Amino acid sequence: MANKRKIINDPVFGFLSIPNELVYDVLQHPYVQRLNRIRQLGLSYLVYPGAMHSRFGHSLGAMHLMQEAIQSLRLKGVDITDAEETAAMIAILLHDIGHGPFSHVLEHTLVEGVTHEDISLLMMERINLDLNGQLDTAIAIFKNEYPKHFLHQLISSQLDVDRMDYLCRDSFFTGVQEGRVASERLLKMLDVHDDKLVVQVKGIYSVEKFLVARRLMYWQVYLHKTSVAAEQHLIKLLSRAKELARGGKELFCSPALRYFLYQPVTFDLFSPTSEALEQYALLDDNDVLSAIKSWISSDDKVLSALSESFINRRLFRGELLDAPLTEEQKKALNKQYAAKLGISESDASYLWSEHVSTSNTYSEKADSIDIIYSDGTVRDIAEASEILDLEALTRKPKKLYLFKYRINGI
Repeated sequence: MANKRKIINDPVFGFLSIPNELVYDVLQHPYVQRLNRIRQLGLSYLVYPGAMHSRFGHSLGAMHLMQEAIQSLRLKGVDITDAEETAAMIAILLHDIGHGPFSHVLEHTLVEGVTHEDISLLMMERINLDLNGQLDTAIAIFKNEYPKHFLHQLISSQLDVDRMDYLCRDSFFTGVQEGRVASERLLKMLDVHDDKLVVQVKGIYSVEKFLVARRLMYWQVYLHKTSVAAEQHLIKLLSRAKELARGGKELFCSPALRYFLYQPVTFDLFSPTSEALEQYALLDDNDVLSAIKSWISSDDKVLSALSESFINRRLFRGELLDAPLTEEQKKALNKQYAAKLGISESDASYLWSEHVSTSNTYSEKADSIDIIYSDGTVRDIAEASEILDLEALTRKPKKLYLFKYRINGI
């Protein structure tokens, strides 16, 4: 059999190596290639024009960092076999495979009670079937069912290679330099103590910078008011399209998008070999955007208005609220839109959205980031840091917004 070892040139980390044929075969699977057609940052390109990178690029970068992390741990005497390295690389390569178009928008509109984490695991199981069970160990690591817990922590924890890559990558493509983290140094400072990832004490400053960068990126990029406004706009738009479709109205859309618009799709419809999963795997950003462009000419005033304004970037306007809207304020808002556009008050509810944005930098309840000292003492970063304030680090700030369709007088 021909050697399928490949080198990929990545703009963030340089040359990435695909170590063996199994990893190459996973990369070539249609479910993985679909990630080329889904933007990593959803609608953030409407704020940061350079943010056009894909989830495929992020998955490759995270896989590269996993390879680097394992090499670093081996140098410290941590026992990791070649098979475990391959499995861990595949697990992180597939960690985001279940994401739908435009990040979490699909979860709030077209599917019911189904998360991208659910879909990711189902897709992994399907790829495993296609590859005759060769991903059993990768799936066990992903599900935290493998005996070496630290391998799962490299995939999902508060200091994992997923976060290291997306902070570096998203910072690079948005131009927000505050998000840059010292991933190379962080990986070299990793060690394992009692089957748990730890960071050597001389890496504490890199961990501090990592946590600060994460907080800054959330509020400056991921939860940027205009990005959130665009997401809320799209959620309302797709919700309106779904209501019309299920009321019998004919709408232009791809077969995959039609599957989700015209019928309720719940978790019980999904399995590794189901039609629901196959249709989901055919959905990408292109399906949604092409449909929205055609809906501009819809005879439904609400769908047409939302589609035209979205395509031409006249996004919902956001304003901070001190308190949630009262029922009287909601009714007044619906009446204003109804009068302006000649629509019913119930239809007017699609033209605005109340939304809470929140994030947390660090959680004491999750897997902690532990610092190990030369004498073997282990301390949580929240206690070990002389710079980071524990209360500020664990606080979960919230911002309450009202997002409204742009029209004179409202």
